[in-house]
Amino acid sequence: MTHAVLEQLAARATRPGPVVMGVVNVTPDSFSDGGRWIETDAAIAHGRELVAAGADVIDVGGESTRPGAQRPSAEEELRRVVPVVEALAQEGVVVSVDTMRADVARPSLEAGGAIINDVSGGLADPQMPALVADSGAPFVVMHWRGHSHDMQSKARYGDVVAEVCAELEERVTALRDAGAVPEQLVLDPGIGFSKTAEHNWELLAGLEEVVDLGYPVLLGTSRKGFLGRVGRREGDERPLDARAVATATTSARAARAGVWCVRVHDVTATIDAIDVTAAMGELPA
Repeated sequence: MTHAVLEQLAARATRPGPVVMGVVNVTPDSFSDGGRWIETDAAIAHGRELVAAGADVIDVGGESTRPGAQRPSAEEELRRVVPVVEALAQEGVVVSVDTMRADVARPSLEAGGAIINDVSGGLADPQMPALVADSGAPFVVMHWRGHSHDMQSKARYGDVVAEVCAELEERVTALRDAGAVPEQLVLDPGIGFSKTAEHNWELLAGLEEVVDLGYPVLLGTSRKGFLGRVGRREGDERPLDARAVATATTSARAARAGVWCVRVHDVTATIDAIDVTAAMGELPA
């Protein structure tokens, strides 16, 4: 059985393939578009633009998780996020809140947010698992080994696909022990978080193993550094705004693997890639 919100998203999608989540970073320092949407009105307007482009859900975040980023205070994160969540939700948009803090997730849900997207999978805040259980909201459990300031020092694996799957299953067990139900949980392999470029490519190649864990899967590759460097000479990489095609290609790969959702900045390019994948008959039945 699937959570009602996840069923709603699947039902309202106008095309086959995964749900498309559009990203609204209400931050001054996100790696891809930091500062562009820091003002509330600009963030709300950008959310509307992404919906008009075809996004099924909007992910609103007030904390950058780029490598090396420093955390804002909870008060500042709330100030950034809640007004955007509330405004978009009032317009009928399905909104996800991208936060590691229960004290940000709770007011965001009260403001109309529908999904909690926690890049730490509930590890960063000991209060988060109880909130997940009490709220009943869908919860994205990302594979995570530490905060941005030192996460790349933990990018050590023997078999990255097997270890990520095992660590995600550990988080599922912990969340269920805290009272969450399976229907709430969505898994995210955490591309770029405590992963080298090689690890990211291995995870993309092994996505079916993550899907086979039996939970909806969210994939977030959009504009990440390993896409900027693929096919480039040492020290050369694509600028952030030139990574839409590379991102869309990974979205098509995710669609073929049967993921539930792809989280992207460039909605149009990803929808085109998924549509082409569907037209070729390459989506799973």
